[in-house]
Amino acid sequence: MMRLHEVTDLHPPARLADWIEARLDEGLEWFDHADIYGDTQGEALFGAALRARPGLATRIRVVTKASIVTPERDVSPFRVKHYDSSPQYLARSIEASLARLGVEHLDHFLLHRPSPLMDAEATGRALDDAIDAGKVGAVGISNFLPDQWRRLQAAMHHRLTTHQLQLSLDHHQPLFDGTYDALVGDGLIPLAWSPLGGGQVFQGPAERLLIRLAEERDITPAGLALAWLRALPGRPRPVIGSLREERIVALHADARTEMDRPTWYALLESARGHEVA
Repeated sequence: MMRLHEVTDLHPPARLADWIEARLDEGLEWFDHADIYGDTQGEALFGAALRARPGLATRIRVVTKASIVTPERDVSPFRVKHYDSSPQYLARSIEASLARLGVEHLDHFLLHRPSPLMDAEATGRALDDAIDAGKVGAVGISNFLPDQWRRLQAAMHHRLTTHQLQLSLDHHQPLFDGTYDALVGDGLIPLAWSPLGGGQVFQGPAERLLIRLAEERDITPAGLALAWLRALPGRPRPVIGSLREERIVALHADARTEMDRPTWYALLESARGHEVA
């Protein structure tokens, strides 16, 4: 939902409610938000649609994130972008997201970015309390390194469930620096943001091979790039940014394409520009 505030055709509540129902009918029930998307507009627009269609809120699953304070929202004289994972800030953020979305609880709440100033014990207690109070179904992290999420996990009695990380054919470093192995090993569900590299996978060295292989399989190159992701252990859930209905339908179908090892490595080699060691 990162670009919902930019798509004015979906701003009327009834129109957006129709769009949400169409996604549910396709078997897509998870909607990814963050308080900074459109400076809270994304959550507010989504909430208006849920209020306009009674019963819709019980059918959807919401992920939202907080901890990034943009310069526009910083009340200090510095007006500086920073991260805030303090218990007070997170408690206010959870309450505000619940109010904007108009839901009784958040299915997943993620810390959007790690902060060097995070007091793991205090933050962990705040997240545990939010789950115990029924305001949050589960908590996770986004863009954390293994030692960062493990320090937080050690301070909590509830399990961290998800990790949203940048991962794509264009951004494959987590597969080789230990990050991805660590999250799978720790039982976290991988959520891949920017799974098409913001379009970079179609402008880089893998473009020609993606197009040729997609044509051979009669699927979209974007869907093939998502299938490359889905072949990984843990089956990463791609968090796609498109709100175009026909593109969502195509990606949902094409991402299920099975991929053998030689094809997977051929795409990796093409994206990296060299073979594996």
